[in-house]
Amino acid sequence: MNLILKLVKRLLLSISSIFLFQNAISQQVPSDYTLVWEDEFTKEGSVDREYWNFEKGFVRNRELQWYQESNVNQKNGFLHFEGRREQVKNPNYEAGSENWKKSREYAEYTSSSINTRGKFEFQYGILEVRAKFDTSSGMWPAIWTLGVSKPWPANGEIDVLEYYQVEGSPTILANSAWAHETKRAAWDDAKIPFSKFLSEDPQWAEKFHVWKMDWNEEYIRIYLDDELINEIDLSKTINPDGFNPFHQPHYILLNLALGSNGGDPSSTVFPKEYVVDYVRVYQKK
Repeated sequence: MNLILKLVKRLLLSISSIFLFQNAISQQVPSDYTLVWEDEFTKEGSVDREYWNFEKGFVRNRELQWYQESNVNQKNGFLHFEGRREQVKNPNYEAGSENWKKSREYAEYTSSSINTRGKFEFQYGILEVRAKFDTSSGMWPAIWTLGVSKPWPANGEIDVLEYYQVEGSPTILANSAWAHETKRAAWDDAKIPFSKFLSEDPQWAEKFHVWKMDWNEEYIRIYLDDELINEIDLSKTINPDGFNPFHQPHYILLNLALGSNGGDPSSTVFPKEYVVDYVRVYQKK
């Protein structure tokens, strides 16, 4: 039934004259915006390779998971990321290496990370994602974007969703990062204790929620269920060379990391899921 409803919804969204229906689905999308890209995950099996790339192996932040394609699949109209406790041999292992990506002979966990680089990139507009995730120790789900030019952090990072441990406390974050003269990166971040959401709804983690980024030349506004949780002033996000990384196209990333900032998963019962209902991008007509 969910798959049928999503197929009907997708058909109706493609009919540009039915603005009222589109606004009923995304009530906060202004009427002068139109849908320019979407994935409703209505197929079965692996993600659509015309839309998504896979990251593989150990990638960043000394995280514990080995990224592999098999941990993310479409099923019944949803995209499922699965974090698993399983051992995978590291083909890049070098005994005695000081590089964390090579010093581990095995990965003890697996997950997936996908992105649209080279397949879909956009500059300004509204990104909307409906998702839910497990909040157990070790989980680090994310919805984010990166700029297409310059290395990190000079390319610019927008974290529409991050969930991880801040000083041992589960936290939902909404951030942006760019280059800084002396620090590893300059950050504009919002950190909201997860306890706030649980106090308002003890079943919060069992439900889907909508994350939205509203991005134009002047600001980035990040919303969770239509509540503004961070606003980034783009007049202040200038790299030392004068380049503003948020005045260039960005691509979308979705991933479930394990460990590192996510906390210790050793006592967590696996598998764990991060489920995405849809990804949509709107831009002004």
